[in-house]
Amino acid sequence: MSVAKKRKVDSECRVFNEEWTTKYFFTSIGQKAVCLICHESIAVFKDYNLSRHFSSKHSNYAVNLSSAEKANKALKLATNLKAQQNTFTKQCAIQESVTKASYVVAHKIAKHSKPFSDGEFVKNCMVETAAILCPGSKSQFEKISLSRRTITRRVEVIDEELLSELKKKADGFSLFSIALDESTDIAGTAQLLIFVRGINENFEISEELLGMESMMGTTRGVDLYDSVSVCLGKNNLPWGKLTSVTTDGSPNLTGKNTGLLKRLQDKVKDECLNSEELIFLHCIIHQEALCKSVLKLENVVKVVVKLVNFIRARALNHRQFIQLLNETEAEHHDLLYHSNVRWLSLGKVFHRVWELKAEIATFLNTVGKTDDFPELQDTNWLTDLAFGVDTLRHLNDLNLKLQGKDVFAHELYSNVKAFKAKLVLFSRHISSRDFAHFPTLGGLSSPIKQSHIERYSSTLSDLHAEFSRRFTDFAKIETELELVSCPLSFDSENAPPDTQLELIDIQCDITLKEKFQTTPVIQFYASLDENKFPNIKKHAQRMLVLFGSTYVCEQTYSIMNYNKAHRRSNLINSHLSAILRISTSKITPGFDTLARRGDQAHCSH
Repeated sequence: MSVAKKRKVDSECRVFNEEWTTKYFFTSIGQKAVCLICHESIAVFKDYNLSRHFSSKHSNYAVNLSSAEKANKALKLATNLKAQQNTFTKQCAIQESVTKASYVVAHKIAKHSKPFSDGEFVKNCMVETAAILCPGSKSQFEKISLSRRTITRRVEVIDEELLSELKKKADGFSLFSIALDESTDIAGTAQLLIFVRGINENFEISEELLGMESMMGTTRGVDLYDSVSVCLGKNNLPWGKLTSVTTDGSPNLTGKNTGLLKRLQDKVKDECLNSEELIFLHCIIHQEALCKSVLKLENVVKVVVKLVNFIRARALNHRQFIQLLNETEAEHHDLLYHSNVRWLSLGKVFHRVWELKAEIATFLNTVGKTDDFPELQDTNWLTDLAFGVDTLRHLNDLNLKLQGKDVFAHELYSNVKAFKAKLVLFSRHISSRDFAHFPTLGGLSSPIKQSHIERYSSTLSDLHAEFSRRFTDFAKIETELELVSCPLSFDSENAPPDTQLELIDIQCDITLKEKFQTTPVIQFYASLDENKFPNIKKHAQRMLVLFGSTYVCEQTYSIMNYNKAHRRSNLINSHLSAILRISTSKITPGFDTLARRGDQAHCSH
């Protein structure tokens, strides 16, 4: 069988000859020769092709012109064609810019949880501003499509773009962990939020919303498991790379026999026989909040809540109290409501009531309700309140340290361990009547009874015991966390066998010791030689990828409640999911690429 010969033109590098412009009325645009008369193009720069086109279609063109006149004619036609090309290019650039502006505004609207219909308001503002500052550009601003329908389409496309970028990142994950939380929105739909934290070979960590699964029926362990499985499948995340699952500790998530975690563990074992045991963590912030239950402050909480409700829940009382605060130029301008679901609420309420106790007493005396709150005149009760103010302040300080995104589990647990040590100190100081760390209690004018001192010291000891009882999930991996966070001081005898020799090499390398002390932990492990420290790098990846809390889920639920509120209760789940992804994502959409899409460039207004 004969082999087809390769065309000679395929291997030639032809260049447009400038003589062809005058001879055949052709010019070069891009990689093609374009006829200046009929604007047809010829792909190959070849004299014969151009000559044949001119002789067959324009043989009588400019036959009466001299050579100089033909050259001028060709130059004029080429100039006109170039002007047309520039105009077309400029129009395309303007259209792309207008479309890009539409995407940018849509992204801002979703990022800041604004209604889609606000796009029209934004456009009106831009047009009016342009009319004042740059009247010549007003028409371009008028072309920007920002109607509710357009913003909706833009948000959908941006959501798809962010999800696509996340999938690309997920393909490079060496390991990943997920954080889960389930809550009900204003429409009664159970929404399961799934966040992923993944790490690649270069120790680059990505923390993003993996998905929001809307559950219309029951929310049993099997239902949650199915939702998680679907979400992982859609994003091509293999079970073998799943390292840890962090939840808020609810029974349907943590059930030993039928809960989500048990099913996930069984799935990982079935799919990956050689995989390591899954790490299950109970959100460290939730555990810290639950420890407050041992504080014996019910007598104070009950009165404080009743007092705040009496003043704030009645319009007349509230107005009069605010007026009193203004007249007395009080430091604070109002009382705060207590909410059980807010981590810092009780401490702030206690502190505000303590700061305004004089104004509160004056107000109650004015309205004749002093007898309804005799506790405000009770020295014992005020002492308990002062103790509660100081104790809850310390707990709130710890809570704030545990909040935030992109925080490593070893950092969170070290804060908890430090607080446990502080509780021992607090209890000892209280017993010896040292109020250095309890300024409110120490500032009381009347002496504190010994019975109160003993009770407060006992309460702090009970709080320490509760902190020691909880956080068992973190205690199980404490050694592994310390190995990653403190490799220079970690005893190699206590390290896993496969990391012992590598750990000794690190501890004896002066250069690595200096680098660890001067660079962030994640950069230090990323810089280690893969050939010399493969096991310790793998171990570091496993610990650094852990979610220590479900803070990202809690924060996202706040965004969800802000978006799907009474006035936007009909917001469909797919659009709600898109808004949450855009609001929480650290990925910047490729607006230029989106603007160049042909199917999006000419959307209707």
